[in-house]
Amino acid sequence: MEEKLLFELDSVYRDNMRIKGFSFGKGEKSVCIVGATRGNEVQQVYICSQLIKIFRQLEKQGKIKENKSIMVVPTANSYSMNIAKRFWSTDNTDINRMFPGYNLGETTQRIAAGVFENVNDYEYGIQFTSFYMQGSFIPHVRMMKTGFENVELAKDFGLPYVFRREARPYDTTTLNYNWQLWETKAFSVYTNATDSIDVASAREAINAVLSFLNKNEIIEYSCHQGYVSQFIEGHTLVNVKSNVSGIFIRYKDVNTRVTKGDTLAEIIDPHTGLPVDTIKSPVNGIVFFHADQPVIYSQAPLYRIIPTDDLY
Repeated sequence: MEEKLLFELDSVYRDNMRIKGFSFGKGEKSVCIVGATRGNEVQQVYICSQLIKIFRQLEKQGKIKENKSIMVVPTANSYSMNIAKRFWSTDNTDINRMFPGYNLGETTQRIAAGVFENVNDYEYGIQFTSFYMQGSFIPHVRMMKTGFENVELAKDFGLPYVFRREARPYDTTTLNYNWQLWETKAFSVYTNATDSIDVASAREAINAVLSFLNKNEIIEYSCHQGYVSQFIEGHTLVNVKSNVSGIFIRYKDVNTRVTKGDTLAEIIDPHTGLPVDTIKSPVNGIVFFHADQPVIYSQAPLYRIIPTDDLY
């Protein structure tokens, strides 16, 4: 293993922020794995730390293929992580909305530029990231419809779902999108936690990465090959919103089958404790995402459901 300093940001009042990469193997730049770009992405840092531990063992055992190299960047935002703040602590900007960066620009633009300069020429790019809304997902591989995406290759992770959605204007400044423009085969991997550690879903994500690398002949690793991934388009999911604000009491978790009319949640009046709304499933399907904040607002998205024809 070789520890590399990828970018350093000088600080007047604190120690300098140093973004480090951990490199394994020798030869062509095969895969780069990036963890947290936001300060609350603790699960993402944890997953990267476990992968680093595994890659050290594989390197010692000679199981990283000849002329292949792997880079892991656990976090690009340790400053915000140190104070448990999601976005950049000074101006509340999102580093994952600043790529490919600008080395003469604002602080987060310079950070993004420093990171991207070191990760933009790998064959594969894997990012552990989080959703803009607080909540939990079924573990899945996500990609944007850019014309460069590869659905069949994404199935090599062996996660339950490969999810593709239309790219929006603000997506053009994300790491995943710019990786694709620079001809890196890029994938975002989501687990069902962000600011807490979920060991079970972390283990599933770690196994998915190792399976992907094994199938694409970067490492030698015998592991469970996972699922036959189901491909879903973002526009086919059914969104379920609240009608009122209040305390959110959730009854259905991710990866749960529901039928039309099932009670998904209740909204409780915070003053009287009485239910003011009952959230019902509009379709038969599988819960793909649910919000997990305790207090929600009117018209807030609470669930995303994969519709199915199941009648049980």
